[in-house]
Amino acid sequence: MLEIINHGPVREIRLARPPVNALNPELVENLTLSLRDAQAECDAVVLSGQQGMFSAGLDVIELLQLERDAMAGFWRAFFVLLETLACSPLPVAAAITGHSPAGGAVMCLMTDYRVMSTGNFKIGLNETRVGLIIPSLLHRAMGRLVGTRLAEHMVVAGTVTDPGNALKIGLVDALETGYEATIQRAVNWCEQLLSLPRQAMLGNRATARAHFKQEFAEYANEGVGAFVDAWFSDEAQRVMHELVAQFQSKK
Repeated sequence: MLEIINHGPVREIRLARPPVNALNPELVENLTLSLRDAQAECDAVVLSGQQGMFSAGLDVIELLQLERDAMAGFWRAFFVLLETLACSPLPVAAAITGHSPAGGAVMCLMTDYRVMSTGNFKIGLNETRVGLIIPSLLHRAMGRLVGTRLAEHMVVAGTVTDPGNALKIGLVDALETGYEATIQRAVNWCEQLLSLPRQAMLGNRATARAHFKQEFAEYANEGVGAFVDAWFSDEAQRVMHELVAQFQSKK
């Protein structure tokens, strides 16, 4: 499910759950544990995917089989993963090596730096189109990158966009041609940070990202229950089952 590649002091954690690196309970748990290991064993992290596919987001086919309590446990674990990314004491870069809609884009929002491969790929929060309501914490994370008004338009409409426009609006920080070049660009960014005075760099980074700790603490109190209620709503279940049926008919 994961491949670990060390680039000197920079550790690459590569998603490897074909065909689309969909996020199920096992992958979420393994990724969280790997990130925590990296925090103790290296100086920076690059999160990457497979060629042409970073992550298609939640494994809706598998998650639709879960009862309410199990789904609540998964969503809680997913937010622990997001908090581990956002509140990491080490710099984290995303090498977005292909498509990254929904949960894939959500993980990228939590990182310090995002470089995306050029090509016929899409990135964005398309949850509206699959019948899901995005937590306010994720609205704010999107707004910090692209601006509040544009984030509102994109989230409400479930808009995904191509790499060129993602760079233009600030959703990603850089583009790179080719799979290996995308990963190397993310590694290089980490190395540039690590060449700076360490205490000052990490201290200023911690100050800039301190808001995440408070936001995740606030979400933990009531956000999980609200999301699970929305997940099991008649509308969301209908839309997701229709999408799964369409996907399976195409296969």
